[in-house]
Amino acid sequence: MPKKRGIKEYSTDPAAQQMLIRAEELGIGTAFTRADSMAPCNIGATGMCCKQCGMGPCRLTKSGETGVCGATLDTIQARNLTRAIAAGGAAHSDHGRDMAFLLKATAMGEAQGYSIRDVAKLRMVAGYYNIKVDGRKPEEVANDLADLYIAQFGQQRGEIVPAIRAPKKRQQIWREQNVWPRGVDREVVEALHRTHIGDDQDPAHILNHAIRTALADGWGGSMIATDISDILFGTPAPILGQANLGVIKEDMVNVVVHGHEPSMSEMLVAASQDPEIIEYAKAAGANGIQLSGICCTANEILMRQGIPAAGNFLHQELAILTGAVEAMVVDVQCIMQALVGLAQNFHTKIITTSPKVKIKGATHIEFDEHKALIIAKQILKVAIDNFKNRDNDKTRIPQIKEDLIPGFSHEYINYMLGGSYRASFRPLNDAIMTGRIRGVAAIVGCNNPRSSQDYLHNLVVRELLKQDVLVVQTGCGAISSAKLGLMLGEAGLSEVGSGLREICETVGIPPVLHMGSCVDNTRILTVLTQMVEDGGLGDDIDQVPAVGLAPEWMSEKALAIAAYCVASGAYVIFGGASPVSGMPDRVNDSDEVLHYISEGWEKIYGGKLEFIPDPQKMIEATLAHIDKKRAALGLPEYDPNKFGKSGDAKMNELEALPLAQRREAIYGVAAD
Repeated sequence: MPKKRGIKEYSTDPAAQQMLIRAEELGIGTAFTRADSMAPCNIGATGMCCKQCGMGPCRLTKSGETGVCGATLDTIQARNLTRAIAAGGAAHSDHGRDMAFLLKATAMGEAQGYSIRDVAKLRMVAGYYNIKVDGRKPEEVANDLADLYIAQFGQQRGEIVPAIRAPKKRQQIWREQNVWPRGVDREVVEALHRTHIGDDQDPAHILNHAIRTALADGWGGSMIATDISDILFGTPAPILGQANLGVIKEDMVNVVVHGHEPSMSEMLVAASQDPEIIEYAKAAGANGIQLSGICCTANEILMRQGIPAAGNFLHQELAILTGAVEAMVVDVQCIMQALVGLAQNFHTKIITTSPKVKIKGATHIEFDEHKALIIAKQILKVAIDNFKNRDNDKTRIPQIKEDLIPGFSHEYINYMLGGSYRASFRPLNDAIMTGRIRGVAAIVGCNNPRSSQDYLHNLVVRELLKQDVLVVQTGCGAISSAKLGLMLGEAGLSEVGSGLREICETVGIPPVLHMGSCVDNTRILTVLTQMVEDGGLGDDIDQVPAVGLAPEWMSEKALAIAAYCVASGAYVIFGGASPVSGMPDRVNDSDEVLHYISEGWEKIYGGKLEFIPDPQKMIEATLAHIDKKRAALGLPEYDPNKFGKSGDAKMNELEALPLAQRREAIYGVAAD
């Protein structure tokens, strides 16, 4: 039985701590307490259990032991990891498929309330695939793009086309390794087939297909999802928002949207601003409707509409514990079944909306894009009607929230560095080449209740900022930094290295850039590709001084993201123990897969995946990799003392000089 932790060990977030104290007062369990009472299986956790047929499950706990069929530990581990990657890729790509069908319906005028908001993004994406745009209506272009994208999912032969946006050298590697994906549907099905009893039994061969499956998601389904979300709802640009449980309002009808698909949440935003709905809420005794988000839905509506984020993954139960949430509206992914039981202690209604997701005991109002606004208003009216049932004696809202500026899409970063005249990533490249910026870290991924909520995210972010590493974030990791106050203008620059601080002050950006939801990790691939194309940092992604980290990961989606990033040339570090580690006393036959996904993949793709439980070692590995890549490019060795304390340091230094010396320093001409 694991040791019961204290409240401050559960979460570093003071708002979360308040709600966890409240849960204890009420005698209500949460994911945190369930994690304490539910010890993880040490055999399954290390990949030593096979459940692929009725002869098992087989537990390989002794050196040299095999399953009933003769499967070795490395074969079993490779199969388990591949199945997890296939499931994760399926989750994100299925989201992408739904977005493609929505684009088609919008182009045909069949999707109520939806429109093409970013025609420029539509034209740009269509241009990648030689779809004619000149002289055509946006709807005509969108229809052709939708048909192309829909075809990608079920394509049986050939190559998916979004992957042509990768660097040329990277494309060559994929073709040489025969991992350029066909369609994600085929790759996922084949992954499940290969890992069936009696099929593929060569670990490297199995994992080769895991890479192909992940690429079908990263450079296919997920990239498609991001493209279409931008086209339909607008490409994100900086906007002021707020994050944490303090965004819930006592005098408002509070509706929390949780999940991953913006098609539903964007319509709820539109419906909540309808005068009819606002008046309906006021008639119920509220001052209006307060919409807020949890998890990746939070990121979607935050970065486009400025709708506040109530929190990340582990906040979903805590939001209900405030006693002030009339309805939590969910669609797909990362939704805890425990929500329904928890909500029964309050008045909160849990409303499921996806045809793919029902929860026993929840209210189901199925969302249909063809009558989206009608259904969105119906959902909000259910929440408004529930306002009268709120028990004010049970209401506890932490008065804790932070401002942030999200919305740093690839397109906006491109613009902010060069403007309309010279939009380019070259200034970022130059800053890396000179050493003002040591490198880039993408810190992404989930929360995991087996670690202290946000602790690893925040520790790694803060330490890397001190080392002049620019941080970009997506998903629940982004919300952790938002709650910490690191995403507002020049906030937190006192903790930032001098070189990075100069860049932030010059460009006017926070030291941590919010880039969207977890499906938007493809934006990071796009950024890395352009950094390569703009010159100075090699000719492929594996040469860029950059690292991807998921300190608190927990989902199969995270493994899929890791695999497609590795195949793209990135070094990826996960916190926690490896799911393919085996036991320490089984080094002789339990480390093949562990080594293959690191050294083996690095030899083939230039990227690797490692699991590092110790956060300090995670930071050290990140910096060592960045410095290794800098050295390989012939860039100057990183020197933290080379640049000023701020962007004003040089001017302050000049102002302190006598007039004659100042003139000579500025103009190179001595005073007369």
